[in-house]
Amino acid sequence: MIFLADRWKSYELIDAEGGERLERWGEQILVRPDPQVIWKGERKNPLWRRADGVYRRQGGGGSWVVNRMPDAWNITYPGTAGELTFRLRPMGFKHTGLFPEQAPNWDWTAGIIGQAVQNGREQPRVLNLFAYTGGATVACAKAGAALVHVDASKGMTNAARENMALSGLGDAPCRYIVDDCRKFVEREIRRGNRYEGIIMDPPSYGRGPGGEVWKLEECAADLVETVVKVLSDEPLFFLINSYTAGLSPAVMQYILLRALPENLRSRAAVTVGETCIPVASTGLALPSGSSVRVQF
Repeated sequence: MIFLADRWKSYELIDAEGGERLERWGEQILVRPDPQVIWKGERKNPLWRRADGVYRRQGGGGSWVVNRMPDAWNITYPGTAGELTFRLRPMGFKHTGLFPEQAPNWDWTAGIIGQAVQNGREQPRVLNLFAYTGGATVACAKAGAALVHVDASKGMTNAARENMALSGLGDAPCRYIVDDCRKFVEREIRRGNRYEGIIMDPPSYGRGPGGEVWKLEECAADLVETVVKVLSDEPLFFLINSYTAGLSPAVMQYILLRALPENLRSRAAVTVGETCIPVASTGLALPSGSSVRVQF
C-alpha cells in the first residue's frame, strides 16, 4: 500500500532527478539530495537553476552551497482536525525541520483520536517517541489527545514547542521530555504509566543525550518489545515508521505483531505501506520511507 502525502498546499515536490529533489516549501525553492532518486534525466524545470537553497553532500557530510533562504519561515498543513503550522529552518544534513511525507500518518492518528473523543472516550494519552520537531505531536494534540513528546535533542524539542504554539496549542496538555527514548520508556514501565496511542519514528542511526550510538537494524526488535509494554489495556493505535532500507515494512510488521500480547494481536487491524510524495512533473509517487499502522 502507498500512503500518499497529497493534501499539501504549501509544500510541493516539483521534480526529482539525478539524486536530488526540487521542492517548494512555502515561497522557498530548495534542492536537496535524496538517495531514492537513482534515475537520471533532463532537468527541464528552470527552478533547478534558481533555487533559494541548495544542499550538497561532501564526503561524509555536506552543506548548503546556496543559501538565500530566510533564517526561518512558516508553512501550514490542512490537518484532519484543523490547520497545523510549522516553522522551518535550513538545518544541518539537508533538513528543514519537517518530514512532509508523514502527513498521511498525522491524518490517520488524528482521525482515530477524533473519533474516540467524539464517542465519549476519555482524553487519549499518546506517546510520541523520537518525536523530532513534533509534526505528529501537533496533529494528535489538535485532535484532542494528551501528549508525551520524547526526543534526545533539546533543540528539536524546543522547535516542537514552537510548532505547538504556532498551531494554537501552546496550552495543550503535552509533556516535553529530552531523553533517550528507550530509557524513558523503561522508567514509564516501572512507574506504571500507560498510553492509548504510541508513535515511533526512529532514525536509522541514533545518539542519546549522553552520546550513546545505536543502529536501528540491530535493536529494532528489542526496542519495540520494550515500548509495547506501555500500551494501555484498551489502546487505540500503534504507529512505527522507518527510513532504514534493511527494515522492510513486512519485517517491521512481523516485529510489532510478535511483540504484542495475544489479546491485542487478535484484534489488531494492520496496514503496511510506503510513505510517498507525489512528484508534480511526472505524476508519480516518490517513496520516502515506510510505516506500519496498527489500529485496535
